[in-house]
Amino acid sequence: MTTLLIQTDNTPITVNFPAIVTMTQAQFYEFCQANQELRIERTAQGEVIVMPPAFSDTGNRNFNIAAQLGVWTEHNGTGIGFDSSAGFTLPNGATRSPDASWIKLERWNALTAAEQASFAPICPDFAIELRSASDTLTSLQTKMQEYIDNGVSLGWLIDRKNCQVYIYRPDRSPEVLDRPEFVTGDPELPGFVLRMEKIW
Repeated sequence: MTTLLIQTDNTPITVNFPAIVTMTQAQFYEFCQANQELRIERTAQGEVIVMPPAFSDTGNRNFNIAAQLGVWTEHNGTGIGFDSSAGFTLPNGATRSPDASWIKLERWNALTAAEQASFAPICPDFAIELRSASDTLTSLQTKMQEYIDNGVSLGWLIDRKNCQVYIYRPDRSPEVLDRPEFVTGDPELPGFVLRMEKIW
């Protein structure tokens, strides 16, 4: 059975398709191609999550995050960055789209052109999630832990509502920063500094 979870302001609405078996990776890709106006992810259990477009203020803050990461990426030259529209197939089978992410160049270049042109079978080295009005903190914390479990070296969960940043690293409890003016990516992303004034 294929289950769609349609994200709303408060709770996901579940739509079950009993006659349809769980989508294969190829079928999920076709589904996303046919619904390009939607933001779509898939859990490791095969549930398809349909999310509404980002509200304008969240989109602006996502842009500011991606712009800062992009400038650092250009100067650093050791990897490539991605915005919130990029989807990746994690080792556990989930397809996720962080709000911003970065992958070391040698890892990205090890993929085939066909893999790069799809939901690339790779977990980013660095991932950022920005909490929007429709996100619960618990769901994003679970997603961040999934990133860490699948290979992310550094993850940031930005909770605008409470002006907090959760820093995730493997084999550690998340570190919580209250109202930081900036967050640094050292040592995983040496020299990267995310200035928070345009994110809050």
